[in-house]
Amino acid sequence: MSIVVQGVTKLYGSQKALDNVSFEVKTGEIVGFLGPNGAGKSTMMKIIAGFIPASSGRVDVNGVAVDSDNNDVKKQIGYLPENNPLYPEMYIREYLGFVASIYKSSIPRKKQIDNIIELTGLSSEQNKKIGSLSKGFRQRVGLAQALIHNPDLIILDEPTTGLDPQGMKEVRDLILFLSKQDKKTIFISSHILYEIELVANRMIIIDKGSAIVEGNVSELLNANNLKVTFEVNDSDRTKSILNNTSWINKIESSAHNKIIFSLTIDEIPKLNSYLVENKIEVSAMIPARSLEQYFLNITEKGV
Repeated sequence: MSIVVQGVTKLYGSQKALDNVSFEVKTGEIVGFLGPNGAGKSTMMKIIAGFIPASSGRVDVNGVAVDSDNNDVKKQIGYLPENNPLYPEMYIREYLGFVASIYKSSIPRKKQIDNIIELTGLSSEQNKKIGSLSKGFRQRVGLAQALIHNPDLIILDEPTTGLDPQGMKEVRDLILFLSKQDKKTIFISSHILYEIELVANRMIIIDKGSAIVEGNVSELLNANNLKVTFEVNDSDRTKSILNNTSWINKIESSAHNKIIFSLTIDEIPKLNSYLVENKIEVSAMIPARSLEQYFLNITEKGV
């Protein structure tokens, strides 16, 4: 299922949570939705899921406008909110049966529940009350309720909150598995940025209520500055020579025969030639290409 967001603004009184946001998500994509705390990510996800209305603008899911009264669209969306509201007094199977009944699926109820419990790793806890579960297992129950009706669009707001490293890996594997099933579309936010780098095809970065960057993950990382650490024999001489160039953006530190600076990945061959011409001996070069670094650079600039 595709998502088209056109000029969405959301006001809470005089506070503008979203400001004229537009973007598209194609059918079958895994898109990472990133931004600092308070950027408007959860608000945007709630609007797409049909839980709250936009103040202005429009959201279409598979060509149909999303609003609070459009239940046909909602039936095709699975949504895990950030705070994962559950009923602690209910047993896991009881709760999942309750959620399944809302969607009125043609699949036999017991089969629905059995399948989703196995898929989300809840088998060992399935006969327990939700209130007695660890935070990690409660998060799995939240995932199970988002997936139990086999939705075509899956919206996950911080899905690995509270999970241990093994649980995080299982969720990543599940996301990749789901994306291959009938071209499911997955729209995911996470503060653990390397997870987005591992699973997402594209990313959208939002800051201060506005979408500031959108594109293919690897292309965006390659096209923008990355930090490089060079180990050299004479850091003072090397720093002096590099300062004479117009294309090295920023030398961040030079100590203990190490120099750290920023440049684009396309400039590395040029830099290597420059170092050879100036007879600078390099014992090691360590690039630091990461989504976390890129995210920090972009949100600090606000461009």
